[in-house]
Formats: sequence, structure tokens, C-alpha cells
Amino acid sequence: MSDSTKRRTLSASIAVALLAVVAPAAAAPLLSSPGVPLFSPRGAPRRGSLLPNTDGFGGDESDRSIDVPRSASAAASASCLSVRGGGGAYSDDESDYSSDGESDLDFSDDDFDFDFDDADMEMAEDDFGEDGTVERTIEAWKKTPPFTKAYLAASMAATTIGYVTNKNEFPPLFLLEWKPILTRLQIWRPFTAFLNFGPFGLGYFMTGHFVWTYMATLERLNHDRPYDFWLMIVFGCASMVAGYTFLKISPRFLGHNLSTFLVYVWSRYHEGMEVNMFELFNTRAEMLPWFFLAQTFLLEGELPVLDLLGILFGHIYHHCKTTHIIRTPRFVIDWYNGDSKSAASIREKYKSISSDFEMQ
Repeated sequence: MSDSTKRRTLSASIAVALLAVVAPAAAAPLLSSPGVPLFSPRGAPRRGSLLPNTDGFGGDESDRSIDVPRSASAAASASCLSVRGGGGAYSDDESDYSSDGESDLDFSDDDFDFDFDDADMEMAEDDFGEDGTVERTIEAWKKTPPFTKAYLAASMAATTIGYVTNKNEFPPLFLLEWKPILTRLQIWRPFTAFLNFGPFGLGYFMTGHFVWTYMATLERLNHDRPYDFWLMIVFGCASMVAGYTFLKISPRFLGHNLSTFLVYVWSRYHEGMEVNMFELFNTRAEMLPWFFLAQTFLLEGELPVLDLLGILFGHIYHHCKTTHIIRTPRFVIDWYNGDSKSAASIREKYKSISSDFEMQ
């Protein structure tokens, strides 16, 4: 027998001996604990997550646990202790299981029957497939509150125009410039400037995601009094336009700065809540605006002065709102609750949102 063959034979013998030692030792703790469920219950929440844990299987505890008699666990532990020096000598008492022990270890097919059918498998494939993601996105878009939906659609349209006509730069006709506003009466500029999230790219879609999430949430919170939500938007936009003009700061990417304002207001309404960031880590809601600042700094490579002002204006709004310094004008409330066709149409749109908050 050659040296290489001897080495391979020796290595195989050592591997078999180690497997004989390690396998029973690893199985003994599990076997010695009868009634331990192998799967977590369906719907058990993850710590710091707003979503339920769907890693487990359905059914009660009896369907998801395996009870192993202590005689079997004792035999497994004994077989582990009987190995000495890699030898394979087992005593009759240690190596031979009784017929009763063998019958205890016989599992029926019912123990592992989770009642999966073809429909369940197809549903699981749809959830993890591209079609499932697209369908969920479309369904979420349909349930988006009306103001948020209109705002995001307008931003996408304006940015697309700039992508096609101005080399992926926001159209100059929509930017905030006071000279054409005052001399040419281009009064749309203070409004369209807030559609600018930046050029199409990673930063644009991250900002759009933040706006979709937090603006929609704030609008839903005011589903029965949407005029309070409108007042918040008007306050944020007006304070930014006035503040940037007074401080002589170039109002670039006002849509991005408005999103910072919204995130700050949202964080004040949800203080103490843990938020999952892109499935990477958890943070408290009040820390979210500062994460937004860090994101701006990393993506744009400059100090986020405008975002800091967005946080400042958000703090001013929250203080004024909670102390009742600012209130929605009465004529706006009367118009919303009036009999005009436009008001009735808007109320109908918010009625679909209100149904989500009704007691089932």
C-alpha cells in the first residue's frame, strides 16, 4: 500500500471517529428536551419590526413539536460516552436499543404533515416572485391617499420631462426664481419647485420612498380632518420659501427638503417607536431625521444645511400645532364640509381611507 493511500485511509478513519463522537453529542441536547417546538409560531413579531414574523408554519403547538422519550435520550447520551480513543467497542447495554425504545422512535407521517397543498406553494412563489412584488406595489399605490398620490405623480412627470429635454436635470421653468415670478408672473414656480427631488438616480428614488411612506402616513392620520394635513404642507412650503429667501440660500431640491420636514413631524408623532431601516438595523423614530441628514451628506458630499432647516421648520410647526398657535381657517373647514361637487369628490376619496380605521 502506497504512502498516499495510507494517508487517505488514516484520514477517513479519523473522520469517521470524529463523526461518531460529534453526532450523538449534538443530538443529545435536542433529544433530552421533550416537547420543544421545532418551529416558531406564526405571527410572532420580530423585535423592532413593524411586520409580523412569517418564518414559522401554521397550526398549534402539538403539530410543530416532537416528543422524544427520555429512554431514547439516555441511550443517545450513553452511546456518546462509550466512545474512547476512537475505538468502536460498545457494550451490549450501551449499543443495543430495546424493542420498546425502537418503537418510541418510530414517527408516523402525521407528525410531519403540515397540510401544504399546491395552492399554498403557488402563493409562496407569488410572494417571493417579481410578479408578487409588482402586484403589491400596484395595490399599495391604489391605497395611497389622494394628495400624496398626486404629489408623487407630478414629481415623476416633471423629472421625466427634465430627463428627456434637459439631460436629466430638473426643468428650469419649474425652479424657484423670483425675477421671472415678479416680472413675468410665472406664479407656478413656488409650487413646482417642491417637485424637485433631484435627477433620476439612487437619491431620487430613496427620497421618493421616504415621501411615499411618511407623507402618506401623516395624511392617513388626518383622514377625518384632511384640512389639518393641508395646513401642515402649506406651513412647511411657505416657511421654506420665506426662510431660504431671507437667508439668501439657493433653494435646490426643495422636494427633498420637504421630505425632511415630513420625516421630522412624523417622528414627533411616533416618539419611542423602533423603525427598521432597510432590513439592516433598527433605530428609534426620533433618530430618523438625523439618519436622513447622514444620507444626504453621503450621497451629495456636502453639508446638509437645507435639511437642517427642514428639521427646524418641522420643529416650529409641531410646537405651534400642539400649542394651538396655528389652526386651520374656518372657511376651509366649511368648504370641505359643504355641498360643492369638488368638496364632495374629495370627501369620497378620503372616505375610502377612513374605512381602514373603522372597527371591524
